[in-house]
Amino acid sequence: MLQGIRVVDFTRLLPGPYATRLLAEMGAEVIKIEAREGGDYTRWWPPLVGDPPMSGAFAELNAGKKSVALDLRSSLAQDALRRLVATADVLVDSYRPGVLAKMGVDPLLMRAASPRLIYCAITGYGLDGPDASRAGHDVGYLGRGGIASLSGSSSTPLTLGIQVADVGASLVAVSGICAALYRREKTGRGGVVDTSLLESGMAFGALSFGVSSAGDKVVRGDQILDGSRPCYGIYPCSDGRFLAVGALEPKFWKAFVDAVGLSHLADSGLDGGDAGSRVRAEVTARLATRTRDAWTALFRTVDACVEPVLDLDEVAADPHVVARASVSPSGYVRSPIRLDGDVPSLHRAPDLGADTRSVLTSLGLESSAIDQLL
Repeated sequence: MLQGIRVVDFTRLLPGPYATRLLAEMGAEVIKIEAREGGDYTRWWPPLVGDPPMSGAFAELNAGKKSVALDLRSSLAQDALRRLVATADVLVDSYRPGVLAKMGVDPLLMRAASPRLIYCAITGYGLDGPDASRAGHDVGYLGRGGIASLSGSSSTPLTLGIQVADVGASLVAVSGICAALYRREKTGRGGVVDTSLLESGMAFGALSFGVSSAGDKVVRGDQILDGSRPCYGIYPCSDGRFLAVGALEPKFWKAFVDAVGLSHLADSGLDGGDAGSRVRAEVTARLATRTRDAWTALFRTVDACVEPVLDLDEVAADPHVVARASVSPSGYVRSPIRLDGDVPSLHRAPDLGADTRSVLTSLGLESSAIDQLL
């Protein structure tokens, strides 16, 4: 898909690295720029695997890339990076606005020198606005964007166990880069893709924002899709595991209650308030009579939108996941983007600085200069 596209990757942690890994899976050459001392923080997050040791998280987020490790404070390194960016199609940056410029690698100046360059900035609050330079993390973006207010009990918002704004920004960045590449094919002109984690998180609340904009108050703990309705939520089973019931439409709810022997509840799937609580209690009691896997076996033959809640190690062994090759033999989750049925394949993530010499040599730097950089 993206063979022949060179991406220079100035990103760390999660949002930027996952975005550029998706680009690598689509065939782009991704050159990850890291500080010579330590590299990307996620390299050292436990648990570490392999020799030399590498974080499992880093291996997942950076598979298929090259690594160039330099002392980014060095004027010689900054000159080498400017040369590298001059050969690139895309530059991806996850620092706060202006940080790369202070390091001597100003993306906007580079765009002026190379109008075909696409610069993608992945920042907390965007490239402009009063809080553009403000620091943050996923939980803060979800809080400020209203998304944290949508889940949890009526009294307390829920802290999610996944990074919604981060991964959302990764997907938005990839979409923006692909759109910019398409426009460049038509016009010859690059551009700036401005990706905000705050706004990427807000996008997950599109349905609720629509309800709110129509004048209806969105109340946590009393919405159709927040687990407060009997037909849509998580239920415990007899073995302490769980079943995910998504029988939202009346036909699915009827199929569900018929299958579990509660046909008298066929008109009660969307009940709220005290009535909904009574229905949920009855369903909970019934599902607690069998194990998760026993219910799963039953619902393999019932069209009711009911699935088991799997642990991560169980997901890799799920027959459908195996058939789709959704998880690679090394354990990372493959890109959800496929074209013509191709299953993306990647090499392992790079060791720190593994490609520094070869990349710098390709730029025409003399051996003595490369030796000094290394």
